[in-house]
Amino acid sequence: MRLAARMDRIGTETAFEAAARARALEATGRSVIHLEIGEPDFDTPANIREAAKRALDQGATHYTATVGIPELRAAIAADATARKGFAVTPDRVVVTPGGKPIMFFAILALIDEGDEVIYPDPGFPIYESMASYVGGKAVPCPVRQENGFRLDPAELASLVTPRTRLVILNSPANPTGGVSTRADLEQIAALARDHDLVVLADEIYGRILYEGEHVSIASLPGMAERTIVLDGFSKTYAMTGWRLGYGIMPKKLAERVELLLTHSVGCTADFSQVAAIAALHGDQDTVRAMCDSFHERRDRIVPLLNSLPGVRCALPQGAFYVFPDVSSYGLSSKQLADYLLDQAGVALLAGSDFGRGGEGYLRISYATAWEQIVEGVERIRQALARL
Repeated sequence: MRLAARMDRIGTETAFEAAARARALEATGRSVIHLEIGEPDFDTPANIREAAKRALDQGATHYTATVGIPELRAAIAADATARKGFAVTPDRVVVTPGGKPIMFFAILALIDEGDEVIYPDPGFPIYESMASYVGGKAVPCPVRQENGFRLDPAELASLVTPRTRLVILNSPANPTGGVSTRADLEQIAALARDHDLVVLADEIYGRILYEGEHVSIASLPGMAERTIVLDGFSKTYAMTGWRLGYGIMPKKLAERVELLLTHSVGCTADFSQVAAIAALHGDQDTVRAMCDSFHERRDRIVPLLNSLPGVRCALPQGAFYVFPDVSSYGLSSKQLADYLLDQAGVALLAGSDFGRGGEGYLRISYATAWEQIVEGVERIRQALARL
């Protein structure tokens, strides 16, 4: 069977590949500590689960409006207006099964052959993959530890050309935990206005923030009409398996994305959307408690990693990942990640899985039980001592 040439341009999300390798190793009887998947180790809050059960019993098992049920779009618009600092109306909200469709369909709707997409490197691998898949040119913008893993507006500006169409931002960021400041975003917003650029702002970790404030670039002057905000329920409400994301975008683009949804997924599950309304309208104490737990783990894992010989780990400001520098060991990130899985039974990700700028680093998720983290770091310590 001959495949389309564009299939050679599509990558993958290596976290799932690493998890599959780890599970295969476990199937042989090996003990594996899982520090690879970015998934909260909390159950979905009870009020959300109960809302879904009631919805199922009441018949919420049918097709819905392609872009989401009106009640959820209204709830998202009200929540975003209150939290993100700019006026959002329901007709600008598009509900999707997970956050990735917003990335994919926004890029598909905006990028022509040869158009340039600037994305953070290291960054979520789907950014580069989707830009290349649709025929665009993916342009990496380095995100450096010496700059707090923040995207440097001046470096970004140096990459803009007449073919630049889209800039992708992610704050708090995967895999680094870096957070853009208001001053950073003001400079990026000015750049976008001056060069007529569109911004895709991935804010999926926006509520998992330990210091400072979360600023949505869409809230800055002149940016709401040139920004697509990506958000969802997976990380904030421990709803990864529910597949619930959304985008906030200009109405004209929302109408086009609706067509893409019509021709692909059709709609998002009805009962899941009812559960999402309960998430937004319900008590937020569980969200705060989860974030407090991640905060405590962050404060404990960073010094633990820095106690390892040859490891240098910066303090992330958000999300639930650490990104330690392990370049002193002289192995590639992939070689070291494979070694730690095979020899220590610790599943984590190579920094290079997130772009060339991630070489020399490892990504570790601390969204797991503290006892597992301690055991995993101790196994890493012993394995590194054998190199």
